Amino acid sequence: MWIFGWKGPSGFSARSTAEEVTHGIDASGITAIVTGASSGIGIETTRVLALRGAHVIMAMRNMGAGREVKEAIMKELPSAQIDTMELDLSSMASVRKFASDYVSSGLPLNLLVNNAGIFGTPFMLSQEGIELHIATNHSGHFLLTNLLLETMKRTSSRSNKEGRIVNLTSEAHRLVYHDGIRFDKINDESGYNFVLAYGQSKLANILHAKGLARLLKEEEVQITANSVHLGAISTNIFRHHKLINGSSNYMLCGFTPAGCRGQRRVFCGQ
Repeated sequence: MWIFGWKGPSGFSARSTAEEVTHGIDASGITAIVTGASSGIGIETTRVLALRGAHVIMAMRNMGAGREVKEAIMKELPSAQIDTMELDLSSMASVRKFASDYVSSGLPLNLLVNNAGIFGTPFMLSQEGIELHIATNHSGHFLLTNLLLETMKRTSSRSNKEGRIVNLTSEAHRLVYHDGIRFDKINDESGYNFVLAYGQSKLANILHAKGLARLLKEEEVQITANSVHLGAISTNIFRHHKLINGSSNYMLCGFTPAGCRGQRRVFCGQ
């Protein structure tokens, strides 16, 4: 039970922090992209990767917030290697520009953390006319991964280090429409439900990782594709729904304050 902080086979529990999990790991020589790096889980992922010596590229839509996060991390870790790049996952044009700029930079890429996500918006379409949850949480990351895959393969081959693609998903992938992912009704406002729309986008994240992992294995490429549910963490992803946001803050931070140790105010407002 996560409430009691029981440890699993890995030796870690739901209360384990990113610093604890990465203790003893030397990530120097690793270049990582973290999407959605200006808030929530993205901030802590960036901070701890930088703490372990990785060169981190913060990819996010809100560049102002991103610069503030970078400055805060650099103040704590003066030797951190952090760069910022603009990326709006809901816009395929933005994704293509980001990937083009990154490839042109000549930087290697060992780790791609597909973290950015939205939850609970009213029915909306992206610039390209795609329902916003599936566009931001899945389609944008799917395209980004494909556009950067050759760079990752080249990096893995030259460095002889295993590359990793990590899709952040959720147990909410179980909460989908009765027919699963509504491929033929993705943009249909009729019957839209923000919880189910989020759920189908998280299911798509898992299917993407599973399919990509299979292809990479068949190609005998030193890159793994993974989907991961981090557990219940209070972040601003619930900002569109005050009741859910307030309840999650209470349950995760008020009821179990010990679970917030080491996570910074990013997660629990402390």
